[in-house]
Amino acid sequence: MIGLKIPKNHADEIRRILLEYSLINHEFKIKRSDDFVFIPLIKKLDTEMMKELNLSSFEIIETEFESQKKEPKSLKDYLKNKISSEKIMEIKKSFDIIGDVVILEVPVELEDEKYLIGEAALNFTKRRTVYRKNSNIKGVIRIRELEYLVGEDVSETIHTESGSRLMMDVRKVYFSPRLATERERITNQVNDGETIIDMFTGVGPFSIAIAHKRIVEIYAIDINPDAIYYLEKNINLNKLQGTINPILGDVKNFLEDKDVMADRIIMNLPGTAYLFLESAIKSLKKGGVLHYYEFSRDFDKPIKRVRKAAGSREVKVLDKRRVKSRSPGVWHIGLDAMIT
Repeated sequence: MIGLKIPKNHADEIRRILLEYSLINHEFKIKRSDDFVFIPLIKKLDTEMMKELNLSSFEIIETEFESQKKEPKSLKDYLKNKISSEKIMEIKKSFDIIGDVVILEVPVELEDEKYLIGEAALNFTKRRTVYRKNSNIKGVIRIRELEYLVGEDVSETIHTESGSRLMMDVRKVYFSPRLATERERITNQVNDGETIIDMFTGVGPFSIAIAHKRIVEIYAIDINPDAIYYLEKNINLNKLQGTINPILGDVKNFLEDKDVMADRIIMNLPGTAYLFLESAIKSLKKGGVLHYYEFSRDFDKPIKRVRKAAGSREVKVLDKRRVKSRSPGVWHIGLDAMIT
């Protein structure tokens, strides 16, 4: 096929020119010898074009080029020509990768193709196993039903995030990798010497992220025994500057029974955290910061809830944000408030 023979010392410069004019045939690999580089072209360049691009001193040749292997770039690429275009469009674009585990959504109407979709996800992500979400997050311990699709049926994994490692069993605990940015945002607000209460801690992603970088004391509470089991594993798995106290039990009972006053409280339970607002605010020092999360269509509702729970104490809203979309028009809202 047609190629351009270029001395090695001119290769980068000429390649940029050819790229600019879309003349490189990307279906084939560029070939190299000791002294020359051979670039595959989409067409033979006439004398006029060679002159216009300052290529007249180089030689157009006929030679063999090795085919460029095209790697699929998305889940949909893996499924192309395997299921209909209409069905591909119905597949959920986003899916969660937690360590070696992929968790995806397969619409009911694609039930017959679920294993094919799972195989595509396994090949695309190069992970160990693929599960399908079979329910929403439910119950006091916040877990969802997962259906095994392909790979090894091993639901325990270690997820890496911002230099920390989090061990968990995705069938026994709740964890969202999509909150990594939020965890980093909160960590950056924390100062050394703080006392922090991490309500509904799960396997401790907020606590581990903070204690990894800050000299603090954290009381990390969860009612799910499996979550606390893995939190203890994660404390040992990471080199922490701060101290984390894992506590199995009900948050309200802890706040009522323990005389702990916090500089900062994290309330990442957007479905029902509002039920614990009064108890949390009572445990905040003057000038303490509350990180409160709620599913809402706007910021007004969560702000009103916090102000009502604070009673006579002043509430200063430091920041409010849409953390992620939950459903059309409904957001996972994040609110940072100083209670004085």
